[in-house]
Amino acid sequence: MMKKVVLASLMMLMTYSAQAADAGAGKVLAETRCKACHGADGHGVTPMWPNLAGQKEQYLLKQLRAFKSGDRLEPTMQGIVGALNDDDMANAAAYFSSLRP
Repeated sequence: MMKKVVLASLMMLMTYSAQAADAGAGKVLAETRCKACHGADGHGVTPMWPNLAGQKEQYLLKQLRAFKSGDRLEPTMQGIVGALNDDDMANAAAYFSSLRP
């Protein structure tokens, strides 16, 4: 019986931690924080700012986390990402990855 309880608990925990990010919420965030440089459609407005549209979600999330932690240094991005929580970053990554490259 105890094994069943532990197994059920682990399954619920795995389901909770694997919830999909919300691309719709990421779009709202991108409209206020990202589009000035990365464009409304995820295409950088100048060659110095990268295109985010169509990038892999986990890659984008990794980069956002690196900016936030200071592992990747770029003052503008660190200022923007510093105010984001984990869900915000996951949602933004989901949104940009959903766009056509």
